[in-house]
Amino acid sequence: MEIKQLYRLYQQHPCITTDSRDCPEGSIFLALKGASFNGNEFASQALEKGCSYAIVDEKEYAADDRYILVDDCLQTYKDLAREHRRQFHIPVIAITGTNGKTTTKELVRAVLAEKYNVLATEGNFNNDVGVPKTLFRLTKEHEIAIIEMGASHPGDIKTLAETAEPTCGLITNVGRAHLQGFGSFEGVIKTKCELYDYLRTRDDGLIFLDADNEFLVDQIQDEDTLWVSPYSTDVEKQYSCISGEVISCNPLLKFRWRRPLMDLEDDGASTKWHKVQTQLIGAYNIDNLLAAIAVGINFGVDRKQICHALEDYKPTNSRSQLLTTPHNSLIVDAYNANPSSMQAALENFGQIEASPKMAILGDMRELGDASAEEHQRIANLIGQSGIDLVWLVGDEFARTDCNYRKFSNLDEVKAAIAQQRPEGFTILIKGSNSMRLHQLPALL
Repeated sequence: MEIKQLYRLYQQHPCITTDSRDCPEGSIFLALKGASFNGNEFASQALEKGCSYAIVDEKEYAADDRYILVDDCLQTYKDLAREHRRQFHIPVIAITGTNGKTTTKELVRAVLAEKYNVLATEGNFNNDVGVPKTLFRLTKEHEIAIIEMGASHPGDIKTLAETAEPTCGLITNVGRAHLQGFGSFEGVIKTKCELYDYLRTRDDGLIFLDADNEFLVDQIQDEDTLWVSPYSTDVEKQYSCISGEVISCNPLLKFRWRRPLMDLEDDGASTKWHKVQTQLIGAYNIDNLLAAIAVGINFGVDRKQICHALEDYKPTNSRSQLLTTPHNSLIVDAYNANPSSMQAALENFGQIEASPKMAILGDMRELGDASAEEHQRIANLIGQSGIDLVWLVGDEFARTDCNYRKFSNLDEVKAAIAQQRPEGFTILIKGSNSMRLHQLPALL
């Protein structure tokens, strides 16, 4: 069945489910496959539960005309989602990067929501299943969409961009993460910049560029590239639209920003600064905030509305969160970790005026052959951060040459806390999500 024909069927049954446990009456079941499951095996069950049709890609499961046989269900899911996206002539913003893409997505959402009805990626649905899922949520009420894109292998961003067909996009940064999949830091850069490559193919493609990031600037070489709302902490750069600087971060980030060139055109207030007190931990978040400001300005959001949105935004899901318990103050950044984000967190923690300090750090996953070297480098950096007590969790940190207390797994940490809970500390908690350190705040 051709994709346009299949889409017409979808319009008659505008609900696609990939979970046989959730089969609304009249919906379409699409049989995806995973490492430990084959959706084709659940197609008949989905029909029995209320689905009108089942899309499968193995012939033996296509028992009657309620089954639609395709070559590849995942590709069909992406193609169908792209066809749905094409029904809406609205700006679509793609956001990717090694660190901060989810926080930046949420900040951009908050800023744009001051003026528009916004659709944005929920949670971390940023892969080749999550992006289509987000696109299918588009309705005629939405005026703008924000699509987060994650990657762990070369070609991932290219595929996601071709699915979502963004009209503009930004890369938060590039760092040494998922090296096992990318092969090298250069592989990370090339893969993230697949977003730029896609946007260059569009007549209406706009790039939001961090003009201070040499790795990203180096990728923008052709003169035909449209520079739209780049942001920079260097106000001397002629294409700078947004500049900003940290006022304080002890521990919540307060910063100020301005539009050095555009304010001259608006009201002559080239030196006018806008101060914002955020609810975010970490000076490194200023890049994410400036990105949101740049996008907001490009889409006509008023400066006062931008400041209100950024001040009102409160982080969740163990990302740059400040939590206070009856026993300690916690800086929880345990959703993800890689060498660049770990270094930034430690450097920021070192600048916070608090005593005593403690850090509970978990392994950084998917670093491949670079894992031992990167974990040792982080262990060496800890000593420069003025931390009084350090606990390291996981097999990778266990192999480092250092004198900090080491735990094999989370259960050992929990046992240590139960035996003698730290009291009166400011505690940094950071590690890859699979280390499950997000469970610790309830115990501290």
